[in-house]
Amino acid sequence: MSESNPTQRIVIAGGGTVGLQTARLLDDRGHNVVLIEQDPDRIAALGDEYVATVIEGNAARPSVLRQAQPDRADVVAALTDDEDANFAVCMATQRLAEVRTVMRVTSAPDDLYEEFVDGLVFPEHYGARAATNEIVGEGVRTVEDVFGGVEIVEVEITEDAPVAGKRLEDVRLPRGSLIIVDATGHRIGGPETVLEPGHRYVLAVEAEVADEVLNLLRG
Repeated sequence: MSESNPTQRIVIAGGGTVGLQTARLLDDRGHNVVLIEQDPDRIAALGDEYVATVIEGNAARPSVLRQAQPDRADVVAALTDDEDANFAVCMATQRLAEVRTVMRVTSAPDDLYEEFVDGLVFPEHYGARAATNEIVGEGVRTVEDVFGGVEIVEVEITEDAPVAGKRLEDVRLPRGSLIIVDATGHRIGGPETVLEPGHRYVLAVEAEVADEVLNLLRG
């Protein structure tokens, strides 16, 4: 790991699909992971993964959480499929240590959560985005969804799009949209960027103007 991206010690509450996949990714990046899980079947499977130190028990119980030594962690992430339990883990963590907390939510995020935890994770939402990308097919792909109603999307310009073949300075994109990367993928979009049919561009788009932007780019 480089000095700009040092090894971190990360405690994950929940060894289900989200927690395990997160542990795998963190382990791949060289971080030290401690995973807390109470389901015996999951614990048996986690033993074969070798991606984390596994602690058996309910992470929402302070006595179990303390075993993970949150005071030695950089982050505690509550990623179970129980939103209330995740909140309890984060609250208990903050009483035990000064450490960054991340919470998985299973419904539309409550704005009030942000007053109590440092980060929110909404995997079901991103899963829906991925499903939409597959259903829609080629042409439009959501790259990222930013809380606050802004999406980062990749769009392929069609031959009959109103903006096809035009320079960006000659196109009136709606307020609330921005070309980020041009067709070559090597530079930030600017006035001289040509919107070439068959090429893909990365845009930041506010939700309320998304349909208008796609009509311009896709026809």
